[in-house]
Amino acid sequence: MKKPSFVHAIYIATTPEKLWEALTSGEVTKKYHFGCQVQSDWQEGSSVKYMLEDGRITDHGKVLKFEPLHLLSFTWNMTGDETPREQPTRVTFILQPMDDSTLKLTLRHEELLETDFVYDDHTFEGLNNGWPAILSNLKSLLETGRTLPPITVERDN
Repeated sequence: MKKPSFVHAIYIATTPEKLWEALTSGEVTKKYHFGCQVQSDWQEGSSVKYMLEDGRITDHGKVLKFEPLHLLSFTWNMTGDETPREQPTRVTFILQPMDDSTLKLTLRHEELLETDFVYDDHTFEGLNNGWPAILSNLKSLLETGRTLPPITVERDN
């Protein structure tokens, strides 16, 4: 049985070099990825960690593919996730130039379970809610130099 995937594409007015740096530089990721700073030497087989300022690791994995300015793929394990899995999930970023000023960034998060999704419009929980928020923040940062303002999600009663 095929496992669910989450695919999200976004168009960003930037250069391949700036987008690549935003995906692979901890100094940039902490600006748009809810304070998480990515750390890796980006060699295939090397570790990838997303860390908070206090040193706590939120997510970790291993680099699967690294093709500068084109494709980045790594396994993804959420710290504290005790869901039984046959294998780690896999995240892939694909950069595709559309013209001289616009890139299409496609995110694929694969090998998921139904429990990885949260069907609630009032949360950033679940990969289907978290990734669009992160990628929107990335787009805003690259296009305007600023991230989106913090959002507090309020529930309707």
